[in-house]
Amino acid sequence: MKIKKGDKVIVIAGKDKGKTSVVIKAMPSVGKVILEGVNIAKKHLKPKTQGSKGQIIDVAMPIDVSNVAIADPKTGKPTRVKIKRTDSGARVRIAVKSGAEIK
Repeated sequence: MKIKKGDKVIVIAGKDKGKTSVVIKAMPSVGKVILEGVNIAKKHLKPKTQGSKGQIIDVAMPIDVSNVAIADPKTGKPTRVKIKRTDSGARVRIAVKSGAEIK
C-alpha cells in the first residue's frame, strides 16, 4: 500500500467523491484508510453510568484504499505513485503525473 498516515488524498469513488482529506490512520493488512471528515457515520452510545444520558456521535469509518488517490504536490490533482530508489538506497515515493517527490 503506497498511502501512509498524514498523506493528502482525494476520494475518487463513493458517496464522498471529489473531497480532499488527510489520512488519519492506514490499515495495510485490510487495505483500508480512515480519512478526516470523510465517510462519517452516526454511532449511538449507551449511558456510562446510571442517571447520565446516551449520545449520538459522528465517527469516521474506514474507506477502501482503491477509492482514494494521493493528491499531486504540484497541482493538487489525483495521481498514481511510483517508488524509486535513491543513490543511497532509500525508497522515495514519486507522483507519476508531475514527477514530484511525495513527502
